[in-house]
Amino acid sequence: MNKKAMRDHPLFQLSLVRFREFTREPEAVFWTFLFPILLATGLGIAFRNRAPEKPHIGIVRGLAGSEPLARALGTDSSFAIEQFDDSSARRALRTAAVALVAVPYRPDSIEYRFDPARSESRTARMMIDAAVQKSAGRTDPVRVTEMKISEKGSRYIDFVVPGLLGMNLMGSGIWGIAFSIVTARNKRLLKRLMATPMSRGHYLLSYLLSRLLFLTFEVASLLGFAALFFGVPMRGSLVTLSLICFVASVSFGALGLLISSRARTTEGVSGITNLVMMPMWIFSGVFFASSNFPKAIQPFIHILPLTAVNDALRANMLEGATLAQVLPQLGIVAAWGVVSFVVALRVFRWR
Repeated sequence: MNKKAMRDHPLFQLSLVRFREFTREPEAVFWTFLFPILLATGLGIAFRNRAPEKPHIGIVRGLAGSEPLARALGTDSSFAIEQFDDSSARRALRTAAVALVAVPYRPDSIEYRFDPARSESRTARMMIDAAVQKSAGRTDPVRVTEMKISEKGSRYIDFVVPGLLGMNLMGSGIWGIAFSIVTARNKRLLKRLMATPMSRGHYLLSYLLSRLLFLTFEVASLLGFAALFFGVPMRGSLVTLSLICFVASVSFGALGLLISSRARTTEGVSGITNLVMMPMWIFSGVFFASSNFPKAIQPFIHILPLTAVNDALRANMLEGATLAQVLPQLGIVAAWGVVSFVVALRVFRWR
C-alpha cells in the first residue's frame, strides 16, 4: 500500500480525527498528562523520606509515679510527652491526639492505655515500655548492632508511581473513549457516519489507535518526571515496560468501547464508567498494597485488569522482572481487552 492509499484509508482518517479531537480539548490534555505529574508531586512531597514522627505520649499527672515517669522519659528524645488530668487524657486518647496514655499509679506500677488497632499505638507501647524498663535498670543480655540501609525502590513514592501510571492508562483509556463516543451519539454524528461506507470495526479501531499515538508521551512524561525529581528506579527492560503499557492501553480502550457501546447519555456512561472503575481504584493497589484486603477476595482482586497492570509495572520497574515473568499479568490484561472489543463490536449501537 503506497503512502497516498494509506492516507486515504478510512482507518487512518478516523484515527486522525480522534487525534485532532483530543488535542483540541485542553481538559483532556490536562487530565492525561499534567494531572498524574501533579499527583505524583504531591504524594512524593507528602511521603518523602524524613525522620519518623515522634510518638505523642500522654501521662496522667497527680499520681505517685507521674513525676518520676516524666523525668525518665524526658531524657529520651524519641517521645513527645504531655501531661493531662485523667479526663483530658481519656479525651486525648479517644480523639487520637495521643498514641498512648501512661497511668503511673506508683513508680513501680504503670498502666498503658492504647488502642491496639492503631499501629502507632502498638509501636508507642513497645517504645515507652523499653524506655521505662531501661531507666529502671534493665540490661539487655544480647548485644546487638545496627546497619541502616536506604535503597531506592522501598519508598512510598517508588510504590505509588507505577500505580499512578496504571491508573492513568485506565482512566484515559476508558473515560476518554467512552465519553467521546457517547457525545458523538448524542450529537447524531454516529447516525450520519452509519450512512457512509465506513465499517463498524474501522470506527472502533480508530479509537484504540488514536490512544496509542499519545501513549509514548503519556508514559514518558510521568516516568521521566518521577525518575528526574524523585529518583524512582527503572530496573527492568524498557521494551518490557513499553509492552506492558501498550497492552494495558489497548485493553482499557477496548473496555471503554464496551462501556459506551449502548449508553445514550453522558450521565449514563458516567455511572457505568464509575461502576467499572471504582472497584479497581479501591482494590487494585494504586495507593496501597492490594494484599491488605482479606484472603477470601484476593482471587477476585487478581483478575481485575488494573491489578494485573500495576503488578506487572511494579515487578518490571522495581524488581527488574523480565517479559517471561510478567506474562501471566499480561495474559489477564490481554484477555480483558480481546473479550471487551469482541463484545463491543457485536453490541455497538449507532443510534
